Amino acid sequence: MHKLPRAFYDRDTVEVAHDLLGAVLVHVCDGIERRGRIVEVEAYLGPHDLAAHSARGLTPRTRVMFGPPGYAYVYLIYGMYHCMNVVTQAEGKASAVLLRALEPIANIEGRTQGPGLLCRAMHIDRRMNGHDLTSDDFYLAAEETQARVSIVKRPRIGVDYAGHWARRLLRFYIKGNRYVSRA
Repeated sequence: MHKLPRAFYDRDTVEVAHDLLGAVLVHVCDGIERRGRIVEVEAYLGPHDLAAHSARGLTPRTRVMFGPPGYAYVYLIYGMYHCMNVVTQAEGKASAVLLRALEPIANIEGRTQGPGLLCRAMHIDRRMNGHDLTSDDFYLAAEETQARVSIVKRPRIGVDYAGHWARRLLRFYIKGNRYVSRA
Protein backbone atom coordinates (compact mmCIF):
# COMPACT_ATOMS: atom_id res chain seq x y z
CA MET A 1 0.00 0.00 0.00
CA HIS A 2 1.11 3.56 -0.54
CA LYS A 3 -0.24 6.59 1.30
CA LEU A 4 -2.23 9.00 -0.85
CA PRO A 5 -0.32 12.30 -1.29
CA ARG A 6 -1.81 15.75 -0.72
CA ALA A 7 -2.11 16.25 -4.51
CA PHE A 8 -4.64 13.38 -4.61
CA TYR A 9 -7.10 15.50 -2.58
CA ASP A 10 -6.42 18.76 -4.41
CA ARG A 11 -8.65 17.85 -7.36
CA ASP A 12 -12.29 17.92 -8.42
CA THR A 13 -14.42 16.52 -5.57
CA VAL A 14 -16.38 14.06 -7.72
CA GLU A 15 -13.13 12.67 -9.16
CA VAL A 16 -11.71 12.26 -5.66
CA ALA A 17 -14.96 10.55 -4.54
CA HIS A 18 -14.71 8.03 -7.40
CA ASP A 19 -11.03 7.40 -6.73
CA LEU A 20 -11.60 6.85 -3.00
CA LEU A 21 -13.72 3.78 -3.78
CA GLY A 22 -11.43 0.82 -3.15
CA ALA A 23 -8.88 2.90 -1.21
CA VAL A 24 -8.01 1.86 2.34
CA LEU A 25 -8.66 3.97 5.45
CA VAL A 26 -6.01 3.36 8.11
CA HIS A 27 -6.27 4.50 11.72
CA VAL A 28 -3.64 3.59 14.28
CA CYS A 29 -4.80 4.22 17.83
CA ASP A 30 -4.03 2.56 21.16
CA GLY A 31 -1.34 0.53 19.40
CA ILE A 32 -3.84 -1.10 17.03
CA GLU A 33 -3.87 -0.52 13.26
CA ARG A 34 -7.44 -0.63 11.94
CA ARG A 35 -7.94 -0.88 8.18
CA GLY A 36 -11.05 -0.81 6.01
CA ARG A 37 -11.67 -0.57 2.26
CA ILE A 38 -13.90 2.37 1.26
CA VAL A 39 -16.97 1.09 -0.58
CA GLU A 40 -19.41 4.05 -0.39
CA VAL A 41 -19.00 7.84 -0.40
CA GLU A 42 -20.93 11.08 -1.00
CA ALA A 43 -19.55 14.24 -2.62
CA TYR A 44 -20.30 17.72 -1.21
CA LEU A 45 -19.41 20.44 -3.67
CA GLY A 46 -18.90 23.59 -1.63
CA PRO A 47 -20.92 26.60 -0.43
CA HIS A 48 -23.25 26.60 -3.47
CA ASP A 49 -24.26 22.96 -2.65
CA LEU A 50 -27.18 23.42 -0.26
CA ALA A 51 -26.57 19.98 1.28
CA ALA A 52 -22.97 20.84 2.25
CA HIS A 53 -22.18 22.16 5.71
CA SER A 54 -20.18 24.89 3.98
CA ALA A 55 -23.44 26.29 2.50
CA ARG A 56 -23.87 27.98 5.90
CA GLY A 57 -20.56 29.78 5.43
CA LEU A 58 -17.32 29.76 7.34
CA THR A 59 -17.99 28.89 10.99
CA PRO A 60 -15.86 27.34 13.73
CA ARG A 61 -17.46 23.98 12.83
CA THR A 62 -16.86 24.24 9.06
CA ARG A 63 -13.41 25.89 9.15
CA VAL A 64 -11.67 22.59 8.27
CA MET A 65 -13.85 22.19 5.15
CA PHE A 66 -12.49 25.45 3.75
CA GLY A 67 -9.10 23.84 3.35
CA PRO A 68 -6.42 23.07 2.70
CA PRO A 69 -7.19 19.70 1.07
CA GLY A 70 -6.20 16.36 2.57
CA TYR A 71 -7.54 16.90 6.08
CA ALA A 72 -10.31 15.11 7.98
CA TYR A 73 -13.54 17.00 8.69
CA VAL A 74 -15.17 15.11 11.56
CA TYR A 75 -18.38 16.24 13.23
CA LEU A 76 -21.10 14.93 15.52
CA ILE A 77 -24.70 14.38 14.35
CA TYR A 78 -27.81 13.66 16.44
CA GLY A 79 -25.62 14.16 19.52
CA MET A 80 -24.25 10.62 19.20
CA TYR A 81 -22.72 9.74 15.81
CA HIS A 82 -19.48 11.00 14.32
CA CYS A 83 -19.13 11.40 10.56
CA MET A 84 -15.88 11.74 8.64
CA ASN A 85 -15.30 13.72 5.47
CA VAL A 86 -12.15 14.09 3.40
CA VAL A 87 -11.50 17.75 2.46
CA THR A 88 -10.91 18.21 -1.27
CA GLN A 89 -9.94 20.89 -3.79
CA ALA A 90 -7.98 24.08 -3.22
CA GLU A 91 -8.18 26.04 0.01
CA GLY A 92 -11.37 28.11 0.13
CA LYS A 93 -13.47 25.77 -2.06
CA ALA A 94 -15.02 24.13 1.03
CA SER A 95 -15.68 20.79 -0.66
CA ALA A 96 -15.44 17.32 0.87
CA VAL A 97 -16.25 13.64 0.48
CA LEU A 98 -18.24 11.87 3.20
CA LEU A 99 -17.14 8.31 3.92
CA ARG A 100 -20.35 6.24 4.16
CA ALA A 101 -19.25 2.59 4.35
CA LEU A 102 -16.18 0.38 4.67
CA GLU A 103 -15.38 -3.25 4.01
CA PRO A 104 -13.41 -4.42 7.08
CA ILE A 105 -9.83 -5.56 6.41
CA ALA A 106 -8.09 -5.67 9.81
CA ASN A 107 -8.89 -5.11 13.50
CA ILE A 108 -12.40 -3.71 12.98
CA GLU A 109 -15.19 -4.72 15.34
CA GLY A 110 -18.80 -3.80 14.68
CA ARG A 111 -20.72 -2.76 11.61
CA THR A 112 -19.31 -0.30 9.09
CA GLN A 113 -22.40 0.37 6.93
CA GLY A 114 -23.25 4.03 7.46
CA PRO A 115 -21.04 6.99 8.39
CA GLY A 116 -21.74 6.83 12.13
CA LEU A 117 -21.10 3.10 12.40
CA LEU A 118 -17.98 3.43 10.23
CA CYS A 119 -16.55 6.04 12.62
CA ARG A 120 -17.43 4.00 15.70
CA ALA A 121 -15.78 0.84 14.28
CA MET A 122 -12.66 2.80 13.22
CA HIS A 123 -12.42 4.73 16.55
CA ILE A 124 -12.85 8.09 14.81
CA ASP A 125 -14.28 10.97 16.82
CA ARG A 126 -14.06 14.77 16.94
CA ARG A 127 -10.48 14.58 18.18
CA MET A 128 -9.63 13.61 14.59
CA ASN A 129 -11.23 16.79 13.17
CA GLY A 130 -8.57 18.71 11.28
CA HIS A 131 -6.16 15.76 11.29
CA ASP A 132 -3.73 15.67 8.37
CA LEU A 133 -4.55 12.62 6.22
CA THR A 134 -0.92 12.39 5.10
CA SER A 135 0.17 11.59 8.68
CA ASP A 136 1.46 8.22 9.87
CA ASP A 137 -1.42 7.35 12.21
CA PHE A 138 -4.53 8.33 10.22
CA TYR A 139 -4.45 8.22 6.44
CA LEU A 140 -5.84 6.85 3.20
CA ALA A 141 -3.85 4.49 1.02
CA ALA A 142 -4.09 2.80 -2.34
CA GLU A 143 -3.15 -0.82 -2.78
CA GLU A 144 -0.38 -1.48 -5.27
CA THR A 145 -2.73 -3.36 -7.59
CA GLN A 146 -6.01 -1.65 -6.75
CA ALA A 147 -8.67 -3.13 -9.02
CA ARG A 148 -10.99 -0.92 -11.07
CA VAL A 149 -14.48 -1.04 -9.65
CA SER A 150 -17.94 -0.68 -11.15
CA ILE A 151 -19.44 2.49 -9.63
CA VAL A 152 -23.15 3.03 -8.95
CA LYS A 153 -24.43 6.64 -8.77
CA ARG A 154 -27.42 7.57 -6.58
CA PRO A 155 -28.80 10.63 -4.76
CA ARG A 156 -27.25 11.38 -1.37
CA ILE A 157 -29.00 10.17 1.76
CA GLY A 158 -30.65 12.40 4.39
CA VAL A 159 -30.42 15.75 2.57
CA ASP A 160 -34.05 16.25 1.51
CA TYR A 161 -33.91 19.83 2.85
CA ALA A 162 -31.44 20.77 0.07
CA GLY A 163 -33.96 21.16 -2.78
CA HIS A 164 -32.62 20.12 -6.18
CA TRP A 165 -29.26 19.30 -4.55
CA ALA A 166 -30.95 16.36 -2.80
CA ARG A 167 -31.68 14.75 -6.17
CA ARG A 168 -28.17 15.13 -7.61
CA LEU A 169 -26.36 11.85 -8.19
CA LEU A 170 -23.49 12.50 -5.78
CA ARG A 171 -23.53 9.25 -3.79
CA PHE A 172 -21.21 6.60 -5.18
CA TYR A 173 -20.67 2.99 -4.21
CA ILE A 174 -19.05 -0.19 -5.46
CA LYS A 175 -21.62 -2.25 -7.31
CA GLY A 176 -22.46 -5.51 -5.56
CA ASN A 177 -20.41 -4.86 -2.42
CA ARG A 178 -22.23 -6.28 0.60
CA TYR A 179 -20.91 -3.57 2.92
CA VAL A 180 -22.72 -0.70 1.16
CA SER A 181 -25.15 0.99 3.60
CA ARG A 182 -28.10 0.80 1.20
CA ALA A 183 -28.32 -0.01 -2.46
